[in-house]
Amino acid sequence: MAIRNLVGQTAIYGLPTIIGRLLNYLLVPLYTRLFIPAEYGMVIELYAWVGLMMVIVTYGMETAFFRFVSKEKNNPNVFSTAVSMLLTSSITLFGLAFLFRNSLASAIGYANNPEYIVWFALIIALDAICVIPFASLRNQERPIRFAFLKVVNISTNIGFNLFFLILCPFVLKHNPDSILQFVYRPEISVGYVFISNLLASLTTALLLLPEFLKLHFNFDKQLAKSMLIYALPVMIWGMAGIINETFDRIFMKYLIADKSTAMAQVGIYGACYKVAILMSLFIQAFRFAADPFFFKQAENRNAPELYAKVMRYFVLACLMIFLFCTLFLNDIMLIVGPQYREGAVIVPILLMANLFLGVFYNLSVWYKITDKTKYGAYISFVGAVITISLNILLVPIFGYIGAAWATLICYITIVLISYWLGQRHFPIPYPVKALSLYTLGALMLFFVHHYALDFSNIWINRGVGLLFIVCFMGVAWWNERKFVNN
Repeated sequence: MAIRNLVGQTAIYGLPTIIGRLLNYLLVPLYTRLFIPAEYGMVIELYAWVGLMMVIVTYGMETAFFRFVSKEKNNPNVFSTAVSMLLTSSITLFGLAFLFRNSLASAIGYANNPEYIVWFALIIALDAICVIPFASLRNQERPIRFAFLKVVNISTNIGFNLFFLILCPFVLKHNPDSILQFVYRPEISVGYVFISNLLASLTTALLLLPEFLKLHFNFDKQLAKSMLIYALPVMIWGMAGIINETFDRIFMKYLIADKSTAMAQVGIYGACYKVAILMSLFIQAFRFAADPFFFKQAENRNAPELYAKVMRYFVLACLMIFLFCTLFLNDIMLIVGPQYREGAVIVPILLMANLFLGVFYNLSVWYKITDKTKYGAYISFVGAVITISLNILLVPIFGYIGAAWATLICYITIVLISYWLGQRHFPIPYPVKALSLYTLGALMLFFVHHYALDFSNIWINRGVGLLFIVCFMGVAWWNERKFVNN
């Protein structure tokens, strides 16, 4: 029953999230056709900085909220204390970014666009303030409200992108005297991607006002101290984790030997990272449901067996996504513009890297529910060192292909370390042998399809790919049927 509830919650959180993100993903074909790779590289790089800053500004408070709202039996002070802390830190961030916008813009190579710093600081501040209200909706198991707000955010972002990047240029081309001349300036170009995001974040914050109005500002200093003690290690491993995810996109332009192609390679790499969207979406939807689920099941005496079962089905689902994306890779790459398709070779590597990242999120349950979050920090720190070292070593030689391999090696390493430590502190009977065989089987099907049976006829290729997927599903169902009702 617990597994069914998790699946249901993942579906409820995931379906609107997936639909919304897929709609948002339609912007990738737009961007990769409107912008040359070097311009799109700016989008990829700056959003990598956003990911890093979000971890700093939220400093593990989302995970702390789930932990303490469970420990304190839904004490309302947990919500108000967490929101108060994030509100303070977000306002502070925006103020500092505004004051030092010119210096910050110069430091990251955008001296001519200090306005980017202000826009992104406001985006980050708004999104950070909304973290706890969204977490509260998840804790209250209100996925419909949660999903509605997420879809509105994505739809608003898409709408403004289409307005600024498609409608305004089209109207002004045919009617230069249109009123749109007062709201659209062609020289902003890529900047309209960021303005659209800012407007979407503002809209979401306004729609969350009913949740904020429940805030009575009962700031509990002792509770805040306890939450910070729990959260700061989470922030450290979160920072190390986001370095694992974003270091390549932030520093690739500095590591690539040929500076004339550096930003173009960042753009191609980022576009191909987006092609792995299905895996990322599934993992994100799973995490939305899994975090509160894992904490609520912690007191269950059968929790270890339950966590192992979750891992089994999670990996199987990820392998199905891996096979679908890789066996139909030529079709999927049509999503991006022609200038970006040379990067198709890294998509299978990034898909498998994301799979291992998802496994790591599953494994992290042991140190979260035992309040040993310091181990998460240690593991992620090791991963960050590996990521930085391998990128420095491989990117100058292999470009973005080296960055993809660095990502995969990093995630495999932290999975192995987390599993080894977890079995000593909170043993969980994960079906390691079975999942290893499934993974090797999926990889074998991929290699056979791409390198042994690479037919010139695309329809034969598609048919063989579909056959391989059906065979994998059949074998998995046959082997797993005895576990379904247990």
